[in-house]
Amino acid sequence: MTLNILFIGDIVGNPGLDMVQTWLPSLEKKYRADIIIANGENASDGKGLTEKEAKILFNLGVKVVTGGNHTWDKHQSQEFLKKDARSLRPLNYPKGTYGNGYIIVETKKGKVAVLNLQGRAFMATIDCPFRTAEWALNKIKQETKVIFIDFHAEATAEKLALASFLDGQVSVVAGTHTHVQTADERIMPKGTAYITDTGMTGPYDSVIGMKTEAAINRFIFQTPQKYQTASGDVHLCGLFIKVDGESGKALEIERILLPEFDRIKKII
Repeated sequence: MTLNILFIGDIVGNPGLDMVQTWLPSLEKKYRADIIIANGENASDGKGLTEKEAKILFNLGVKVVTGGNHTWDKHQSQEFLKKDARSLRPLNYPKGTYGNGYIIVETKKGKVAVLNLQGRAFMATIDCPFRTAEWALNKIKQETKVIFIDFHAEATAEKLALASFLDGQVSVVAGTHTHVQTADERIMPKGTAYITDTGMTGPYDSVIGMKTEAAINRFIFQTPQKYQTASGDVHLCGLFIKVDGESGKALEIERILLPEFDRIKKII
Protein backbone atom coordinates (compact mmCIF):
# COMPACT_ATOMS: atom_id res chain seq x y z
CA MET A 1 0.00 0.00 0.00
CA THR A 2 1.25 3.50 -0.86
CA LEU A 3 0.37 6.84 0.69
CA ASN A 4 0.17 10.08 -1.27
CA ILE A 5 1.39 13.18 0.56
CA LEU A 6 0.66 16.69 -0.72
CA PHE A 7 2.61 19.56 0.82
CA ILE A 8 2.01 23.29 0.24
CA GLY A 9 5.04 25.56 0.72
CA ASP A 10 5.18 28.74 2.81
CA ILE A 11 1.76 30.43 2.49
CA VAL A 12 2.12 34.22 2.58
CA GLY A 13 -0.87 36.35 3.56
CA ASN A 14 -4.21 36.56 1.80
CA PRO A 15 -2.68 36.21 -1.68
CA GLY A 16 -1.25 32.84 -0.67
CA LEU A 17 -4.47 31.74 1.02
CA ASP A 18 -6.43 32.69 -2.09
CA MET A 19 -4.14 30.56 -4.23
CA VAL A 20 -4.58 27.59 -1.92
CA GLN A 21 -8.35 27.97 -2.07
CA THR A 22 -8.18 28.17 -5.87
CA TRP A 23 -5.83 25.26 -6.57
CA LEU A 24 -5.99 22.83 -3.65
CA PRO A 25 -9.25 21.03 -4.60
CA SER A 26 -7.92 20.13 -8.03
CA LEU A 27 -4.48 19.21 -6.66
CA GLU A 28 -6.04 16.94 -4.06
CA LYS A 29 -7.99 15.20 -6.81
CA LYS A 30 -5.07 14.99 -9.25
CA TYR A 31 -2.65 13.47 -6.75
CA ARG A 32 -5.27 11.48 -4.83
CA ALA A 33 -3.83 12.90 -1.65
CA ASP A 34 -4.18 10.81 1.48
CA ILE A 35 -2.91 13.68 3.63
CA ILE A 36 -2.39 17.39 2.95
CA ILE A 37 0.18 19.38 4.92
CA ALA A 38 0.89 23.12 4.58
CA ASN A 39 3.41 25.54 6.03
CA GLY A 40 1.39 28.46 7.38
CA GLU A 41 3.81 30.48 9.51
CA ASN A 42 3.27 33.54 7.28
CA ALA A 43 -0.42 33.05 6.53
CA SER A 44 -1.61 35.91 8.76
CA ASP A 45 -0.75 38.93 6.62
CA GLY A 46 2.79 37.65 6.14
CA LYS A 47 3.59 37.17 9.83
CA GLY A 48 2.34 34.35 12.05
CA LEU A 49 -0.72 32.12 12.01
CA THR A 50 -3.97 32.76 13.87
CA GLU A 51 -7.10 30.67 14.26
CA LYS A 52 -8.73 32.54 11.38
CA GLU A 53 -6.23 31.42 8.76
CA ALA A 54 -5.90 27.94 10.23
CA LYS A 55 -9.65 27.40 9.94
CA ILE A 56 -9.55 28.32 6.25
CA LEU A 57 -6.84 25.71 5.66
CA PHE A 58 -8.47 23.00 7.77
CA ASN A 59 -11.80 23.57 6.00
CA LEU A 60 -10.01 23.01 2.68
CA GLY A 61 -8.81 19.61 3.84
CA VAL A 62 -5.37 20.45 5.23
CA LYS A 63 -4.67 18.06 8.12
CA VAL A 64 -1.53 19.67 9.58
CA VAL A 65 -0.16 23.22 9.43
CA THR A 66 3.56 23.53 10.10
CA GLY A 67 5.41 26.62 11.33
CA GLY A 68 8.79 28.28 11.68
CA ASN A 69 10.57 31.30 13.11
CA HIS A 70 7.61 33.64 12.39
CA THR A 71 5.02 31.43 14.08
CA TRP A 72 4.82 33.70 17.13
CA ASP A 73 4.85 37.08 15.37
CA LYS A 74 1.23 37.77 16.34
CA HIS A 75 0.19 37.38 19.95
CA GLN A 76 -2.99 35.56 18.85
CA SER A 77 -0.74 32.84 17.44
CA GLN A 78 0.43 31.86 20.92
CA GLU A 79 -3.10 31.41 22.19
CA PHE A 80 -4.01 29.35 19.15
CA LEU A 81 -1.01 27.04 19.54
CA LYS A 82 -2.14 26.20 23.05
CA LYS A 83 -5.40 24.66 21.90
CA ASP A 84 -5.00 23.10 18.45
CA ALA A 85 -2.50 20.26 18.11
CA ARG A 86 -2.87 20.28 14.32
CA SER A 87 -0.89 23.54 14.14
CA LEU A 88 2.78 22.85 14.78
CA ARG A 89 5.78 24.92 15.76
CA PRO A 90 9.39 23.70 15.45
CA LEU A 91 9.98 21.04 18.08
CA ASN A 92 13.51 22.21 18.90
CA TYR A 93 12.44 25.46 20.55
CA PRO A 94 13.29 25.51 24.28
CA LYS A 95 11.30 23.45 26.73
CA GLY A 96 8.15 25.26 27.82
CA THR A 97 7.50 26.99 24.48
CA TYR A 98 3.81 26.89 23.60
CA GLY A 99 2.63 24.36 21.04
CA ASN A 100 3.42 20.91 19.66
CA GLY A 101 6.38 20.01 17.47
CA TYR A 102 4.95 16.87 15.93
CA ILE A 103 1.68 15.06 15.45
CA ILE A 104 0.62 11.60 14.25
CA VAL A 105 -2.38 11.68 11.93
CA GLU A 106 -4.65 8.74 11.16
CA THR A 107 -5.43 8.42 7.44
CA LYS A 108 -7.47 5.83 5.53
CA LYS A 109 -4.19 4.09 4.68
CA GLY A 110 -2.54 4.26 8.08
CA LYS A 111 -0.74 6.69 10.34
CA VAL A 112 1.44 9.56 9.13
CA ALA A 113 3.74 11.49 11.46
CA VAL A 114 4.48 15.15 10.75
CA LEU A 115 7.52 16.65 12.50
CA ASN A 116 8.46 20.34 12.41
CA LEU A 117 12.10 21.37 12.97
CA GLN A 118 14.02 24.63 12.61
CA GLY A 119 17.63 25.17 11.58
CA ARG A 120 20.24 27.14 13.52
CA ALA A 121 22.64 28.37 10.81
CA PHE A 122 21.99 32.13 10.36
CA MET A 123 18.94 31.78 12.62
CA ALA A 124 18.13 31.75 16.34
CA THR A 125 20.38 29.61 18.54
CA ILE A 126 17.72 27.16 19.65
CA ASP A 127 18.11 23.47 20.51
CA CYS A 128 19.83 21.08 18.11
CA PRO A 129 17.48 19.90 15.31
CA PHE A 130 19.58 16.75 14.77
CA ARG A 131 19.37 15.56 18.38
CA THR A 132 15.75 16.68 18.65
CA ALA A 133 14.90 14.60 15.60
CA GLU A 134 16.60 11.57 17.14
CA TRP A 135 14.57 11.97 20.33
CA ALA A 136 11.28 12.39 18.44
CA LEU A 137 11.88 9.50 16.06
CA ASN A 138 12.44 7.10 18.95
CA LYS A 139 8.85 7.81 19.98
CA ILE A 140 7.27 8.20 16.53
CA LYS A 141 8.63 4.93 15.13
CA GLN A 142 6.66 3.00 17.74
CA GLU A 143 3.51 4.04 15.82
CA THR A 144 4.47 4.59 12.18
CA LYS A 145 7.31 4.50 9.65
CA VAL A 146 5.73 7.15 7.43
CA ILE A 147 7.34 10.35 8.67
CA PHE A 148 7.26 13.78 7.04
CA ILE A 149 9.66 16.51 8.24
CA ASP A 150 9.25 20.21 7.48
CA PHE A 151 12.77 21.55 8.10
CA HIS A 152 12.48 25.34 8.33
CA ALA A 153 16.05 26.47 7.76
CA GLU A 154 18.18 29.06 5.99
CA ALA A 155 21.33 27.19 4.97
CA THR A 156 21.33 24.63 2.19
CA ALA A 157 24.23 22.81 3.86
CA GLU A 158 22.28 22.38 7.09
CA LYS A 159 19.26 21.04 5.22
CA LEU A 160 21.35 18.56 3.24
CA ALA A 161 23.18 17.50 6.38
CA LEU A 162 19.95 16.77 8.24
CA ALA A 163 18.51 14.86 5.27
CA SER A 164 21.69 12.77 5.05
CA PHE A 165 21.66 12.22 8.82
CA LEU A 166 18.08 10.93 8.65
CA ASP A 167 18.22 9.20 5.26
CA GLY A 168 16.32 5.94 5.48
CA GLN A 169 14.82 6.84 8.86
CA VAL A 170 12.15 9.24 7.58
CA SER A 171 10.05 9.41 4.43
CA VAL A 172 10.48 13.09 3.56
CA VAL A 173 12.67 16.06 4.50
CA ALA A 174 11.06 19.11 2.89
CA GLY A 175 12.92 22.39 3.28
CA THR A 176 11.05 25.64 3.89
CA HIS A 177 11.84 29.24 4.93
CA THR A 178 13.76 30.85 2.03
CA HIS A 179 10.58 31.21 -0.09
CA VAL A 180 12.58 30.27 -3.20
CA GLN A 181 11.76 26.90 -4.78
CA THR A 182 14.82 24.80 -5.58
CA ALA A 183 15.10 22.31 -8.44
CA ASP A 184 16.97 19.63 -6.50
CA GLU A 185 14.13 17.30 -5.52
CA ARG A 186 15.37 13.72 -5.27
CA ILE A 187 15.12 10.43 -3.43
CA MET A 188 18.26 9.90 -1.38
CA PRO A 189 20.21 6.59 -1.38
CA LYS A 190 18.37 5.04 1.58
CA GLY A 191 14.88 6.14 0.56
CA THR A 192 14.21 9.62 1.95
CA ALA A 193 12.64 12.18 -0.41
CA TYR A 194 14.35 15.56 -0.23
CA ILE A 195 14.15 19.13 -1.53
CA THR A 196 16.17 22.08 -0.24
CA ASP A 197 13.21 24.44 -0.38
CA THR A 198 9.62 23.82 -1.38
CA GLY A 199 9.08 27.48 -2.28
CA MET A 200 6.54 30.17 -1.49
CA THR A 201 2.81 30.20 -2.08
CA GLY A 202 2.23 33.90 -2.40
CA PRO A 203 3.04 37.09 -4.38
CA TYR A 204 6.20 37.01 -6.50
CA ASP A 205 6.04 40.68 -7.51
CA SER A 206 7.82 41.23 -4.19
CA VAL A 207 10.92 40.42 -2.19
CA ILE A 208 9.97 36.95 -0.86
CA GLY A 209 6.44 38.19 -0.17
CA MET A 210 7.19 41.69 1.15
CA LYS A 211 6.42 44.86 -0.83
CA THR A 212 9.53 45.59 -2.88
CA GLU A 213 10.09 49.24 -1.89
CA ALA A 214 10.07 48.52 1.84
CA ALA A 215 12.42 45.56 1.37
CA ILE A 216 14.87 47.65 -0.67
CA ASN A 217 14.81 50.42 1.96
CA ARG A 218 15.57 47.90 4.68
CA PHE A 219 18.80 46.94 2.91
CA ILE A 220 19.80 50.46 1.84
CA PHE A 221 19.19 52.21 5.17
CA GLN A 222 19.72 49.23 7.51
CA THR A 223 16.71 50.32 9.56
CA PRO A 224 13.42 48.53 10.32
CA GLN A 225 10.67 48.97 7.73
CA LYS A 226 6.98 48.29 8.10
CA TYR A 227 6.16 44.84 6.78
CA GLN A 228 3.44 44.87 4.13
CA THR A 229 2.45 41.81 2.12
CA ALA A 230 2.69 42.32 -1.63
CA SER A 231 -0.11 41.25 -3.96
CA GLY A 232 1.03 40.77 -7.56
CA ASP A 233 2.01 37.71 -9.63
CA VAL A 234 0.80 35.06 -7.19
CA HIS A 235 1.93 31.43 -7.48
CA LEU A 236 1.52 28.19 -5.52
CA CYS A 237 4.52 26.02 -4.68
CA GLY A 238 4.29 22.52 -3.32
CA LEU A 239 5.40 18.91 -3.35
CA PHE A 240 3.84 15.56 -4.10
CA ILE A 241 5.45 12.49 -2.51
CA LYS A 242 4.41 8.86 -2.87
CA VAL A 243 5.51 6.72 0.09
CA ASP A 244 5.52 2.97 0.65
CA GLY A 245 3.26 2.51 3.66
CA GLU A 246 5.04 -0.58 5.00
CA SER A 247 8.67 0.54 4.81
CA GLY A 248 8.18 4.31 4.97
CA LYS A 249 10.50 4.74 1.98
CA ALA A 250 9.71 7.38 -0.63
CA LEU A 251 8.88 6.09 -4.11
CA GLU A 252 8.28 9.32 -6.01
CA ILE A 253 8.74 13.06 -5.50
CA GLU A 254 7.39 15.82 -7.74
CA ARG A 255 7.85 19.56 -7.44
CA ILE A 256 4.72 21.71 -8.01
CA LEU A 257 4.59 25.30 -9.30
CA LEU A 258 1.28 26.85 -10.40
CA PRO A 259 1.02 28.71 -12.64
CA GLU A 260 4.48 28.30 -14.11
CA PHE A 261 6.64 31.37 -14.62
CA ASP A 262 6.94 32.99 -18.05
CA ARG A 263 10.45 32.18 -19.23
CA ILE A 264 10.30 33.93 -22.61
CA LYS A 265 10.02 37.70 -22.87
CA LYS A 266 7.00 38.74 -24.88
CA ILE A 267 7.75 41.60 -27.26
CA ILE A 268 4.73 43.58 -28.38
